[in-house]
Amino acid sequence: MFAVLKTGGKQYKVQAGDVLRVEKLAAAAGETVQFNEILMVGGDKPVLGAPLVSGAAVQATVIDQIKGEKLIHFVKRRRKHSSKRTKGHRQQLTLLRVTEILASGADKSGVKAAVGAGSVSAAEMAALVAATPAKAPAKKAAAPKAADAAEKPAKAAAKKPAAAKADAPKKAPAKKAAPKKDAAEKKAAAPKKAAAKPKAAKADKA
Repeated sequence: MFAVLKTGGKQYKVQAGDVLRVEKLAAAAGETVQFNEILMVGGDKPVLGAPLVSGAAVQATVIDQIKGEKLIHFVKRRRKHSSKRTKGHRQQLTLLRVTEILASGADKSGVKAAVGAGSVSAAEMAALVAATPAKAPAKKAAAPKAADAAEKPAKAAAKKPAAAKADAPKKAPAKKAAPKKDAAEKKAAAPKKAAAKPKAAKADKA
């Protein structure tokens, strides 16, 4: 049994168990919604709507709110104009799984009708998002206590050599160099050079 439903300005042919991506609906993950705009119900006795099949509906469970593929719209530089434009877009979608197709009795099912997010006020959409349970972060697995006990002695052993270094006797301080003598004392202590012998006087010319 199959049905042709209309939502978000598009038509979808579905069967029980199918997974669909439709235009964003005002529903949280885990909720069950019902599509009431059914154009055709197929099977042993097909029924065509005029334009809709009265009493027919398709029920589905919302899996998640997702985004479509990224589309890039580029307008090239025009002749005699230095203008170009690049725009990106990701369509907001709702991922859902079809659970049941009702040929009649949809009015009495009591399931929430599938309504597009664009037809819901901002306040209602915010309340819907707040009601959605947030995903809890995954907890890290606790390490076994035996491993912790084995690590502690290893850490203590690693700390002991450092302590031994601290207890080792300190080296004696280096001896200070003797103070340098003043330049005046050096000159006084240095032996005086012998006086130069006077040169012999040159003989007078005759």
